[in-house]
Amino acid sequence: MAVINFSDSSHDFNKLTEYFLHHPKGSFFQSTDYYNFYKSLPAYEPVLLVSKDDSNNINGSLIALVQKEKGYLKGKLTSRCVIYGGPICDNDELSGLLIDELNNYLSRKVIYTEFRNLFDLTESKDVFKKNGFEYKEHFNFVVSIGSIEENFKKLNANRKRQIKKSIKSGVEIVIAKEMSEVKEFYLILKNLYKEKVKKPLPAFSFFEHFFLMPDLGKYFLIKFDRKIIGGIMCPIFKETLYEWYVCGLDTEYKDQSPSVLATWAPIEYAAENGLKYFDFLGAGSADSDYGVREFKSKFGGELVQYGRFLRVNNKLLYNIGKFGLKILQKSK
Repeated sequence: MAVINFSDSSHDFNKLTEYFLHHPKGSFFQSTDYYNFYKSLPAYEPVLLVSKDDSNNINGSLIALVQKEKGYLKGKLTSRCVIYGGPICDNDELSGLLIDELNNYLSRKVIYTEFRNLFDLTESKDVFKKNGFEYKEHFNFVVSIGSIEENFKKLNANRKRQIKKSIKSGVEIVIAKEMSEVKEFYLILKNLYKEKVKKPLPAFSFFEHFFLMPDLGKYFLIKFDRKIIGGIMCPIFKETLYEWYVCGLDTEYKDQSPSVLATWAPIEYAAENGLKYFDFLGAGSADSDYGVREFKSKFGGELVQYGRFLRVNNKLLYNIGKFGLKILQKSK
């Protein structure tokens, strides 16, 4: 049994791609596409660990993302590693090996490591605990896709009314075809993060690269009076679309409900194109007043609680960073 860090050398990715595609727990965030996307962005360090058996066959993998904000002090206080939907393994023993290798690689590089689970890992809690991780409750919504009519029926009554009213007013759902449209989307998103979300947002190059790599997914944009007023960025992997970033000029265009229509757009697209799931990628924790969870709950999805696993490598810097973020989010 061997664990290899693919990040440090060049390897043939064909077998690894096949492994991701055929594993039942494979996702966009544990795929070679995801890894290569971040490899093309200098501000990030994707880490790819692969385990092989004695016959040199792949039997486990883990993609993690190391990131931090610009600037020496900000970088010190924000260095973290986030893993969505991993590890992808054949058993818990392999998961333990990959997690241990990741810890060894990251212990002095990041303040904390967080696994954001995309499936039930209840049976693997002991493996994470042995490697210094604490389980945290965290919710999500996943929409099962049927026909357009079936999914529309599952919507909250108010969402149905908003969508009908929006379309009747002349709003269009379009797929981005020009970089200028992506730029309009980004400017709305940037203002949203500055004024309300108050969390770090990737630079435009992140959204630009996603558009330039069309196999990764799509931008569904909300257009009204020849202007982009909202949209959603959706990776697509096998039978699932994911909500990565979404925004809308809801105050300026109340009758058009751009955020509602942007969220409905990938569900409608999935129904039209034979996809099976729309994943919201998170709906907050049980002990937080999370208004976005209330918004997401109206689209007919199933509420799941797969949780997260957190390991803090530097408690002092972690607490300072958390305190700083709270101050930022409370400021006006």
